[in-house]
Amino acid sequence: MFGLNGRLGSVVVVTAVALLLGGCGSSKIINRAPVEDRGTANKPAPALMDPTTQAIKQPPGFENAGKPGYYTVKPGETLIRIGLDQGQSYKDIARWNSLDNPNHIEIGQVLRVLPPTAGAVTATVAKSDAVANAPAATAPVRSASAEKSSYVAPAPASSTPVPAPVVAAATSEDDIAWIWPTSGKVLAGFDEVKNKGLDIAGTAGDPVLAAADGRVVYVGAGLRGYGNLIILKHNNTFLTAYAHNQTLLIKEDQSVRKGQKIAEMGNSDADRVKLHFEVRRQGKPVDPAKYLPAR
Repeated sequence: MFGLNGRLGSVVVVTAVALLLGGCGSSKIINRAPVEDRGTANKPAPALMDPTTQAIKQPPGFENAGKPGYYTVKPGETLIRIGLDQGQSYKDIARWNSLDNPNHIEIGQVLRVLPPTAGAVTATVAKSDAVANAPAATAPVRSASAEKSSYVAPAPASSTPVPAPVVAAATSEDDIAWIWPTSGKVLAGFDEVKNKGLDIAGTAGDPVLAAADGRVVYVGAGLRGYGNLIILKHNNTFLTAYAHNQTLLIKEDQSVRKGQKIAEMGNSDADRVKLHFEVRRQGKPVDPAKYLPAR
């Protein structure tokens, strides 16, 4: 009896242990099953998302970066400075770019710095050159009979000579009769790095004269290091700048004549009374002494 009961007890114990282990095993299998998140199952991984869906703010005019006639704004620059360096009126640049406030430009903004028609003219010239340089078309070969049947006698030459076309004399924008803007001695000559013009001595109140006929494109003190400044535009090639004045006698958009008094000498934003005079050729500073008459 004892043996039979012992065997039955062992069977019961073994069965209970097996059931217990089976339950544990099924629990492990359930915990290892993949869990599917219905909310994110159809979403692509972040690395695979289309970058064009992300909103990236680009500076105005970025699509024109690097194109001829356009300029990218650098840190610390103002429209007045850009106009001086590009040989243009800052008002013209503001108008070409539809700027409501010329004082508000962004770093990286791309500005048109040549008139809108300049690009069209350049394209027209390029097209004309291409046509002029194109190889001549080969005339078709025609039979002698065809030539005979289509021959038309030339008209008799006219006895009246045809006048030659009149060609207008070309005028160079470099042909400007400059004068000195003041009569003082030169304190510092031109240097491409240290001094972009001439520093000319004088006393407070001495007259400052327009070096050539032109139009006033800037009057004010908005360009650091120049004090009270006047910028004249003489043609599409040349600008002149007159800095450190104590009194400004003209207004923007005014036309001036060579020798006209436009300011009085001073020491605004300078260590002494002097006139800082610059000549800019297509925006690039050049040595004024090469253009002014000898004295």
